[in-house]
Amino acid sequence: MTRLRLPQSLSPILLALWTFSGCVASPHPPPHEPEKPAHLMGPGDLQALPSNAPDWRVAYGTDSSQYGELRVPAGPGPHPVVVLVHGGCFKAAYATLRDLAPMADALKKAGVATWNIEYRRIGQSGGGWPGTYLDVGQAVDYLRVLASQHALDLGRVVIVGHSAGGHLATWAAARTRVPAGSAIHFDEPLQVRGVLDLAGPLDLTANIAGYERLCRDTVITGLIGGTPAAVPERYAQASPMQLLPLGVPQVLLIGDREEFVPRPFAEAYVRAAAQAGDSVRLIVVPEVGHFEIASPRASPWPRVESAIESLLDGRLPSDGPPHPP
Repeated sequence: MTRLRLPQSLSPILLALWTFSGCVASPHPPPHEPEKPAHLMGPGDLQALPSNAPDWRVAYGTDSSQYGELRVPAGPGPHPVVVLVHGGCFKAAYATLRDLAPMADALKKAGVATWNIEYRRIGQSGGGWPGTYLDVGQAVDYLRVLASQHALDLGRVVIVGHSAGGHLATWAAARTRVPAGSAIHFDEPLQVRGVLDLAGPLDLTANIAGYERLCRDTVITGLIGGTPAAVPERYAQASPMQLLPLGVPQVLLIGDREEFVPRPFAEAYVRAAAQAGDSVRLIVVPEVGHFEIASPRASPWPRVESAIESLLDGRLPSDGPPHPP
């Protein structure tokens, strides 16, 4: 039998086709690589979201930054309340309460009143230590005044904060743990049902360099007024990690693309809180970063809303394990 000889010029082409067909028929294809999102939200995207005017703008102090926006659902009430604390690296130049106004609108539509607060920040007279903390605590406690005028249910109050506001929100929920004599002590802080921290730092002594690099300023040491070595008592009074147990249910929610509060730091806090006896849960949302978790138009919103609903009832959401293994 005469053996057919292929032209030399065609051999590489056929060899390539044979190799390709072998790869297609392979019973062990390479693992699928999930597609990365084309775009993660930035601060400008969050600030560009539309929002409605609040029902009331109310001053809780005399400074121009000591006010809040109140939104109340229709109906006789009493209405559950969410206190919203915006972020912005603790700096006045970076953000205002406008960041969380879209979230306030969404919660009002869901039947929840919101008290979206402004406060003095770094770069403003009185901002930093202790003014930033005193403003947030005073604003939360001002709900006692607002409740008498707007049918708010003080037995169902949750504090929600994003980024730097997540730190302040968790601290505000922990104020019963702040020692008497501290410059940020409150005698009778309003009791809340729970707190939701959307990627806010909970141990101010950890990751200072990383956080300040992303914020492009010395915002942690600027907020507290020195380094942990210089003013350790301030860090002890302001860091929720050092105030444990807080005594209220806590939810930490981050995206798996989070940079400001990397997952190991969130997990370390959740482990410490659980070991101290607190009810705490970490929720990690796939394919999102630092800003999607604060947007009612982004994919994490159903989980954010579910966490708020559960905390208003004084319980943890069923989303995920109580704490990482």
